Amino acid sequence: MLGNRSSQEWIAEYARGHQHPVNRACHTIGIPMIALSVLMFLVSPLIAGLWKVALALFVVGWTFQFIGHGVEGTAPEFFKDWRFLLVGLRWWFAKMAGRA
Repeated sequence: MLGNRSSQEWIAEYARGHQHPVNRACHTIGIPMIALSVLMFLVSPLIAGLWKVALALFVVGWTFQFIGHGVEGTAPEFFKDWRFLLVGLRWWFAKMAGRA
């Protein structure tokens, strides 16, 4: 699914498009919000009203992403290649581990 590139190559390319400290901060906050919202959507049929919280997290998380790219002055990477939607969370984990 990720083609001929290694995970490290995808993360490195993603990181090159996220150099501005404000953009990096926005992604550091927004990516886990989006990931958590997806998990919450999956369990929302089991918990009344959870979908509202999930939706709010999803919208706010993506708002952070687009604010960051506005500051950076670049389009999100997934506009070039949809597979970057799968790389953002990997970048976040690498960043948290001090590798990005």
